[in-house]
Parts: sequence; C-alpha cells; structure tokens
Amino acid sequence: MNKNYYAIVMAGGVGSRFWPVSTTDFPKQFHDMLGSGDTLIQKTFSRLAKSIPAENILILTNERYNDLVLEQLPMVKQEQVLLEPAMRNTAPCILYASLKIQKQNPDAVMVVAPSDHWIEDEDEFSRNLQQCFDFCQKENALMTLGIQPTFPNTGFGYIEFDKTDANPIKKVTQFREKPDYETAKSFLEAGNFLWNGGIFIWSAKTITEAFEKFQPQMNALFQQGNSSYNTSAEKEFINANYAKAENISIDYAILEKAQNVYVLPATFDWNDLGTWGQLHEKLDKDENNNGVINAKVVMENASNNIVRSDANKLIVIDGLHDYIIVDKEGILLIYPKSKEQDIKRITAMANKL
Repeated sequence: MNKNYYAIVMAGGVGSRFWPVSTTDFPKQFHDMLGSGDTLIQKTFSRLAKSIPAENILILTNERYNDLVLEQLPMVKQEQVLLEPAMRNTAPCILYASLKIQKQNPDAVMVVAPSDHWIEDEDEFSRNLQQCFDFCQKENALMTLGIQPTFPNTGFGYIEFDKTDANPIKKVTQFREKPDYETAKSFLEAGNFLWNGGIFIWSAKTITEAFEKFQPQMNALFQQGNSSYNTSAEKEFINANYAKAENISIDYAILEKAQNVYVLPATFDWNDLGTWGQLHEKLDKDENNNGVINAKVVMENASNNIVRSDANKLIVIDGLHDYIIVDKEGILLIYPKSKEQDIKRITAMANKL
C-alpha cells in the first residue's frame, strides 16, 4: 500500500433531515442508517482503507464527536482525529488538514471524502480513486469525482466539463449552483454535466499552492501554526486561531477560481443519503415498495413508505402511502415523503418544546 496516499474524512455534519434518528449529539454518520451492520463512518473508513494506509486516514469532526469517532473506529489514534473548535465550512478544515499532511509527507496525495455517503461497488470506487491518484501524482491538478446524474436533481450542484475532451479525465469548464427543475433537465440533456458529490483528490503541494494563490488571508492564518502541526502545541494553536478563518466552502474558496480543475466521471453507484427519501431508494422493499429498517411491521393497504424503529415493538400500518414513519425513544415521526425537505424546519420547532 502506497505510503504517500492519504485521506481526509469529513465527519462534522449534523444530518438534520434525518431527525429524529440523527441529532446534534448523535448525527447520521454515526448511525447504521441502512441496517447493514456498520455505521456510515465505519463503511467510509473501511472503503478508504482498501487503498490508503489506515494510519494515513484523518477524521475531521467537531469537538463534541471525538469520543464517538474513537469508539466507532477503534483502529484510529487520537492524533488522526482533527477537531474543529468552531463550525467554519469545508475550506478552513481542508487547509488545516492539508498543511498537517504536507508537513508529515511533502509527496502526499490525498482524497477528501464525506463520511455519510453510500457506495455499494467499493471495488469500482477503489479503481476510480486509483485513476485520480495516478493523475494527481503526475499533474498539477485539482480533481473531483463527478457522479453520473440519473434524474434532474435540484438538490445538488453540478460540474460542467468540456464536451470535446475525449480523455477519461475531463477538464472542468465550470461549477454550477443547484439549479431549478428546468435547468436541471437541460443539464441532463446536454450530457456534459455531473453531480458534485463532494469527493476531491489532489496532491498536498497543489492544494496548498491553490490556497496561497486564492485565499492568501486564510493561508497566512494557518501557516502561522506550521511549526506546531503534528506536535503537542497543535491543539493550542488551532483552538486559539481556527474561529478566525472565513466561513467558506472549498468550492467557493478554490475550485470555482482555479483553472487546473479536472473531473473523472465516476463508474460506481452513489447515494449521498441526504434525505429519508434517498435512504428509501437504497433499502430492500416489499411488493408494495415499503422499506423497513430494524422494525417488525404489519402493513395493509400501505405503499412506498419507509419505516424505522430502534425499539423492539410491532408497528401496524394501514392506509398510509408515501410516508416516513420513524419511532425513536420519546419521538414518533409520521410525515409525508413529499415534504421531507421541511424536516429540518420541524426539527428546529421540536427542539424548542
């Protein structure tokens, strides 16, 4: 296994659309959302560990989730867990991790991956990742793995690539914001648009040079701590300075400005498990398209529902169609799938009660 390969796993999100299972204290990446026997972060780690030495996989998360990470990933040492003392989007944490990796190994190439996505064909993922590593070791390139769109999704950003590029790895023309439905349809018809799945690959040298060029203020802030990285003084520096960084995504901070951005259209299946509806797509279903996780159910005249319970109880459903039914400790959610985007708002209301 190549000692120059590294990974940064992004595990700081809350996953509020999966309430009441996913909460601020126990977000979705630490749950077995599909009843597979492993939590999402465990699946992500084992998938990356097929290509990357386990000791080279860093977990970026919020301070409050440190114990959860170490409990669910017992092979990970404390120094592999990078704790954000403040929520500052993806650019600051990626710069921090990249400088830390570069100091340890100037020849490093790395993948940045979310902790809560579902990828079934892990061998194909590994092959795609190897293509990207090979490219980034030879080229001064900022890369992303683009997801082949299967329908005109308005919930994702899109990556437009050069239609005339016959190479397997394409030059990115531009990143496009989340579109309306008609625009999303036109993207699919054009054939040179991919979903932005938030998986990035680059060398430590290329990404740190990009920050130096496009984010000089943020770069200067984190460069001040360079002597402390990978030492006992690192935590003190990060706690004192991290919150001073601008709250900005890696897309806005770097990728939309740089000219050396490339995309590999992914050949593996992918689901970002962003909503209960997307989770329903990945579950085994009965003859009426009902998906069930950890629950004993009796259903009559019921179709296209997703049912989840952590309790050892029987759930009886009659006459419900296209609903989310979740039983979790002191909360019972019965909610139309068509309104699942509102769950984030409902969560905020419920937390006030």
